[in-house]
Amino acid sequence: MKSMKLVVLVLGGMVLVMLLSVGFLGSEGSVRAQDGTDPVFVGAGDIASCDPTRPGDEATAKVLDDIVANAPSRTTVFTTGDNAYEQGTLSQYQDCYDPDSNWGDHKAITYPTVGNHEYYASETASGYFAYFGADKVSYDATTKGYYSYNLGQWHMVALNSMCEKVGGCGATSPMVTWLKKDLAANPRTCTLAYFHHPVFSSGPLSGGVNSKMKPSWQVLYAARADVVLNGHLHNYERFAPQKPDGAADPEGIREFVVGTGGYSLNTFKNKLTNSEVRDASSFGVLKLTLHPTSYDWEFVTAPGGTVADRGSYSCSGGSEPPPPADTTPPRVSSTGPGANATGVAPGADITATFSEAMRTDSIDGTTVKLFRAGTTNLIGAVVSYDGAAKKAILNPNANLQLGTKYKAVVTTGATDLAGNRLDQNSSLSGLQQKAWTFTIRN
Repeated sequence: MKSMKLVVLVLGGMVLVMLLSVGFLGSEGSVRAQDGTDPVFVGAGDIASCDPTRPGDEATAKVLDDIVANAPSRTTVFTTGDNAYEQGTLSQYQDCYDPDSNWGDHKAITYPTVGNHEYYASETASGYFAYFGADKVSYDATTKGYYSYNLGQWHMVALNSMCEKVGGCGATSPMVTWLKKDLAANPRTCTLAYFHHPVFSSGPLSGGVNSKMKPSWQVLYAARADVVLNGHLHNYERFAPQKPDGAADPEGIREFVVGTGGYSLNTFKNKLTNSEVRDASSFGVLKLTLHPTSYDWEFVTAPGGTVADRGSYSCSGGSEPPPPADTTPPRVSSTGPGANATGVAPGADITATFSEAMRTDSIDGTTVKLFRAGTTNLIGAVVSYDGAAKKAILNPNANLQLGTKYKAVVTTGATDLAGNRLDQNSSLSGLQQKAWTFTIRN
């Protein structure tokens, strides 16, 4: 049976609920951090199961606990749908999402969205609305499942991507009509929307583009919205700002797919043009810090709390420029064994520690390699990346041969979180890989 723990955030959550009005908001309906710092918005989708063989939800809940406890301001938790598997019934919310996964510990400060699984047992997603409360997650206290609120200086819009269940998805549907009116009533510098089904994804389920939420995207783009958060695909993907047709646009909408709440993970299929970062190997949560005219993001993996992706960007309606871009290439700062080492144990792992955090998906058998010195014969091995230590680890499939010299290589395909490729010696022309040799003991 999964572990359980005491709910400890009820009082803080009650204060937040008193400060936040859900529905159609003007500029006065804002949530503000008590100590004046910028609000934190954190969460994921595709989360909880009572299946003891699926512990990912407990791991992400622990990371969520830590972020909420350590944030310098009031924190709001979001979900991007499919919150309680398999059918989103009230009992599955009560037994699996809360308290089994411990995401329910933060119910009072959670502003969720609904997914397709919530409709499996009920045409009206009754379990979702009973658990969170229709007055909290629908602008008119019905089961429409779309609403808005202000968080600091940001306008936040939660939509129902199961729009076919609530009147349709098209440009004249009730939800899109409401969205147009809501955005017109809330002309903020920064706007964020979140819902379950992504319009864009490199994952296997959407075929690249899911068109049913395109009318909502078009309205958001016309209103100069800045960020869209989604789930449904059980992986993490970050896109560059783009138009509704997928063309790059520095003042367009940046989409994050964060279906990494803990249920399972999906692989990627075909990389879309504006996809910047993809991670199909880690559960985790997305943490956004919402400044008055810009935002910071961190994808924090679970277990362990490693930041696998981070960055900052200005809002399209803001005057505050984004921070200077990171253009410094990473390098290997130390190796194990060291260069020209002798007497190395035949079962030793080969490691390369980097000068900065690296993209997990850039550290694999194509970028970290081992050869018998003087040959092009690749030694079979498993390559992994320890984000906390910023270290690549190459574990040979078999013990290395006694008395033999080997050459290890980290290629320039290894990249940091900003996308800069490895350059071991920037004083030389072109990118330089890292290579070193060592000799196994006799």
